[in-house]
This record gives sequence, structure tokens and C-alpha cells, in this order.
Amino acid sequence: MIEFKNVSFRYSANKEDDCLKNVSFQIPEGQCVLLTGPSGCGKSTIIRLLNGLIPEFYRGEVKGEINVLGENIAGGNIYNLVGKVGTVFQNPRSQFFNVDTTSELAFGCENLGLGEEEILKRIDETVLGFALVPLMDRNIFELSGGEKQCIACASVDVLRPELILLDEPSANLDYSATGKLRDMILRWKKMGKTILIAEHRINYLWDIIDRAIILNRGMCIKDMIVTELLDEKLRKNYGLRTTRRISPYDLATGDCIRGNGKEKILFQGFSYEYEKNRKVFDIDEFCVDRNTITAIIGENGTGKTTLLECICGLKRNKGIMRIGDKVYKQKDRLKEIFMVLQDTNHQLFAESVMEEIMISMPEEDVNKAREILHRVDLQDLEGRHPLSLSGGQKQRLAIACGIASLSNLLLLDEPTSGLDYEGMIKVAKILKELKEEGRTIIAVTHDAEFIQNCCDRMVLMKEQSYG
Repeated sequence: MIEFKNVSFRYSANKEDDCLKNVSFQIPEGQCVLLTGPSGCGKSTIIRLLNGLIPEFYRGEVKGEINVLGENIAGGNIYNLVGKVGTVFQNPRSQFFNVDTTSELAFGCENLGLGEEEILKRIDETVLGFALVPLMDRNIFELSGGEKQCIACASVDVLRPELILLDEPSANLDYSATGKLRDMILRWKKMGKTILIAEHRINYLWDIIDRAIILNRGMCIKDMIVTELLDEKLRKNYGLRTTRRISPYDLATGDCIRGNGKEKILFQGFSYEYEKNRKVFDIDEFCVDRNTITAIIGENGTGKTTLLECICGLKRNKGIMRIGDKVYKQKDRLKEIFMVLQDTNHQLFAESVMEEIMISMPEEDVNKAREILHRVDLQDLEGRHPLSLSGGQKQRLAIACGIASLSNLLLLDEPTSGLDYEGMIKVAKILKELKEEGRTIIAVTHDAEFIQNCCDRMVLMKEQSYG
């Protein structure tokens, strides 16, 4: 089904080094294979080579042979793969073409030129098979992250592809939504589909895959059998995440809850509605301890990200923040708080890493900026364009900007989404250091492993109903 023969690839935007170096592997028909390894190891590049985004969208030089369904597609035309290969991306919004869910499921089939009767038949089969009836005829942009991912999977399923590719599909999903994703992958496996999953979070996958291919620095370094993933020492040697599937809700009485009784930061009167009579949340009051790391947990769609945006002042809100006797309204909070967005591409603006740090500083100081870059392990990349960095590097750069801003309250939205084990540990270490320096940190997260590593307390957000 899939065969890579001595494949090397170099992006046109980075002519200094090959992203893939003489990669060779085979995946027979019907296998479910995990593709994993440290951030920047080449996982997403392999997915892009298989679905035709390279070279159609991402330009570069391909060497070697890539066979899919017996045809060499290296450097080939993306149209040759239509209907044969389906891809589910980390951010499902990037693959939607319609506003409503039913039209989205029909869109791919319409482009294949299928008749109306066949399209409706396929949609019905997919909707019933994945139990998606409640999501039909809905506005896609009103769905939670997990619901959007379900629609993305369904839009691939209706095409009936022989090969299904998933690129970090669980990165932004809560515990429950990840379970639904697992069920979808299991259904495809039972149907005999060939499945390749590029993923860091392996705890929901390890027992349903047939094998795992480990990449590092663009090379295949290990082809693991499933039982090897259970060896903790071996996993950490390869920079892999845990296989233990832990719900953040189960940590509520665990060792990660370390409230210290210090001065409180009080948040009062925070509510938000997208349109009249459609409230997302209405919170009378909650508080966090100063100089601690607090995790905000809860299912997709409960308004966690929106709450952070209201707290820092990005969204208009009448809520107030109290520290001692001082009250901070919206405009005051904009000056006092720094927020690291879930998609850091939306907050990186400069032409170089160094410039990005400098524009975040109250007063520019090159030496101080270099100290901060060294602290987040980006000291060798100060001349690089921020958008050319890997996902983990962008995340650390955004945190570095928060450090440079001198803000005492840092808000982080899913700071470990798409990060490997080492990247997650680095971020946790940086946050613990900032806490010791007197910063207060609030992080929205679904990552139980991250919570165990650095968080002191948790705040649970639940979906609220309004009459």
C-alpha cells in the first residue's frame, strides 16, 4: 500500500538542511501505523508527501520513490490522489469549505462527480456509523473542537478512501473527544482501511495500532512492535509520551493540587454570549493563588479559551479582576496580562525571533533579549523568521515574549498541544521557574501529563445551560 524508498526532502524555504534523509519503510494494506518522534522530526512532511500537499502547496525538492497503491507519486500531481487518500488535520478548521455540517459532508463527493442519490446514501451510512445525527444541519463554527474533529473525520469517511492519514488529530481535544476519535479509528481499522497517524499523544492509540515508526532528525530510527511502547525507559529514550490514559478530572485529589494559601487573585462577574440569549458562560466568582500555576480544565465547548480572552481583555467584558484592594477593569487588564494563544501563528508578527522578543519588551534591550532566548533554548535561532520554526519552538518563543513583557499574570491556551515529551517537559520547567520568580500562570489544558508535571491547582469549567 505505502512504500518509501530512500526518500529525502528539502523545503524551498529552508535550503540549509534536508527535512527527510533517506527514509525507507513499508506499510501493507490494512495496517494501522503510528508515526511518532520529537517535534520537527519529519512526521508532518511524510503526511504531506502522501496527500500531495508536497509539492502542490509546500514547495521543495523530493528525491527517492514514494509508492501508493502501486504508483510512484513522488513529485506527482495532487489530482491523482483524489478519492484514494483522505487526510484529517490537527486543526479541522483548515479543511472545511462550508458553513453547515451536512454540506461539508457532501462537498467532497460532489467534487468527485457522484450522483445525488449516491451522495445521500454515503452521508447516511457515515452519520449512522459514527453516531453523528445530533451534529447534522449545524453551523460548523458553533461546534466545539471535538465536534469539528468528528465532522472532519466524517468528511473523509464519505469519500471511502483506501488510505487515511491523520496529522496530530488529538492535539486540541479533551479526554472525552479523544475517546470518540479512538472509536472512529477503530471503526476504520475494522473496515480494513490502511491508516497512518502522525501523533505525539500515544496513550489513546498504543493498543490499537499494529506498529510504530519512530523518526528523529528526518530519519527512521526505529520500527517498534506495540509491546515495546510499554517500556517506559525505552519510550523516554526516544522522546515519546506516556501510554497511560489519564483523565484530568481524576487528578482532582492527586498530588498535583498544591494550593499554598498565598494572596488571591479574584475574578468577578465574567460572562460572555456570542449573540443575544446565547451565553457561553456566566461566572459570578472564582480565584487563583498568586505565584502559582493553575490549570483550567473542562470539555471542549465549555468556554475555556473565551474565558481567557475575557480575562486578558481581548473580548469586551464587564468582569473585574481584584488583587488585594486594587480593581482591574478591561483596559487595565490589557496592560497587566500577557496571553499565549493556542495557535501561536496568530501572535508572531516580526521578521526575526530576536525582533519578536524586542517588540514585547517595555524597553528594548538586546542583551536581556538574548538571556531570555537562552532560557527557552532558542539562542541559536535569533535570526530565523518566527513562522519558520517548529510548533514547539513557536510555543517557547511566545512564552519568551510573555517573559519579556514583564507581565505578572500569564495566560496560556493549550500550551502543550502538538508537543513531544521533551517539549512538554521544557515548557513545564519554564513555567515552574516563572512561578518561583513571582509570576502567576493560568493555563487552559487537556494534558494530564502536563498538569502532573507543573500545576498547583485546577479549576473545572462545566457547560452551563440557560433557559
